[in-house]
Amino acid sequence: MTFSASFTIKSTLMAAALAVAGLPAFANEGAIGARQGQFKIMALNIGVLGGMARGTVDYDAAQAQIAADNLAAISQLNQAFNWPEGSDMMAATTNRALPAIWENQDDFLAKWAAFGTAATGLQVAAGNGLEAMQAALGPVGGSCGACHDAYRQPQ
Repeated sequence: MTFSASFTIKSTLMAAALAVAGLPAFANEGAIGARQGQFKIMALNIGVLGGMARGTVDYDAAQAQIAADNLAAISQLNQAFNWPEGSDMMAATTNRALPAIWENQDDFLAKWAAFGTAATGLQVAAGNGLEAMQAALGPVGGSCGACHDAYRQPQ
């Protein structure tokens, strides 16, 4: 084997090893991006409903139903891939997830389930008038706040 062939093989193996070593970081960045996207979609839909609830936007039953349907659908997403170890704010500076999420995984998942329950209640009520939508929006906001208070670094 010539020096050139040996060097090429060693270089290829080194590059492969470095690529594999970087996979967890890449996977974490992908998970962080996915969950941030999920939360942006949630915020958009809550914003639509919040505007109606505050009276800054006219109540529209069809639009309220779409927003509530979106929130209920998001609440059903399995979160298994969104929260890998090492994707907290201490390991990756692109997010505000506190390490407590991984220390209290059962509580965190219970809070996600509570959001799902609240979102499903909102889905049932959203198209049935402003007052019904307003009443059902409160528990959604409460479930979001409970998780943020425990598991998200303030800005």
